[in-house]
Amino acid sequence: MTLLGSAAAVSAITGPAGAPSGSAAESKCYSAVVNEWICKDYFVDRQDELIAATREHLLITVFSVLLGLALAIPLALVARRSARFEGVVLAFCTGIYTIPSLALFPLIVPFTGLSRTTVIIGLALYSLTILVRNTTEGLHGVPDDVIESATGLGYSRTRLLLRIELPLALPVIMAGLRIATVSTVALTTVGALVAYGGLGNLLYNGVTTDFRAQVLAASIICVVIAVVLDAMLLVTQKVLTPWTRGAGRAA
Repeated sequence: MTLLGSAAAVSAITGPAGAPSGSAAESKCYSAVVNEWICKDYFVDRQDELIAATREHLLITVFSVLLGLALAIPLALVARRSARFEGVVLAFCTGIYTIPSLALFPLIVPFTGLSRTTVIIGLALYSLTILVRNTTEGLHGVPDDVIESATGLGYSRTRLLLRIELPLALPVIMAGLRIATVSTVALTTVGALVAYGGLGNLLYNGVTTDFRAQVLAASIICVVIAVVLDAMLLVTQKVLTPWTRGAGRAA
């Protein structure tokens, strides 16, 4: 069975061409003969499916970004050692990002199987090109005189990193994290290739069956997830970097 075939099998959701029995079959806006984009009945009839898909979408997105961040920080620390290291690391991350999902996921499947882990690893690798670059830029942006002062006060290399460099680089790192998160919300839908795409499963099935209400509903929820997560990260950034608010008012 192909990846696309398994996704379709797992995500078998009846569309307008084969409306289910019960309340859905009696819907006035989607049935075997009616196929409207905006349909309140769809949200009621398919509530459980939408909630399950949204939950899976959020889970995959959050774990992918967290794994990407966990990989990005060590890579950024290696990259900042020299221009040569930085060029190699950034080229590696960019190279991964250029691999199509149709090729990347099959490369991971032999190790993880057709599972949620496959999608999380793939999306984490895709996020590296943004997270590593922003983390590196943030660390480069720490003023040299601040580092010299901390070193003169007896800060060890680890303490200097944790207490001075990472906090000062946090605004740039958080900016990259916000971009990576919004991007991952969209990319999670390609997980439908291995049957674990969250709302992507609904989108894939909706497109293949021309189920307009389902396509629109899944798309809207994706947008809402992206906006909410971005707002949460923005608030978190402001809480963690109160000095930036003061600088903004002074300017």
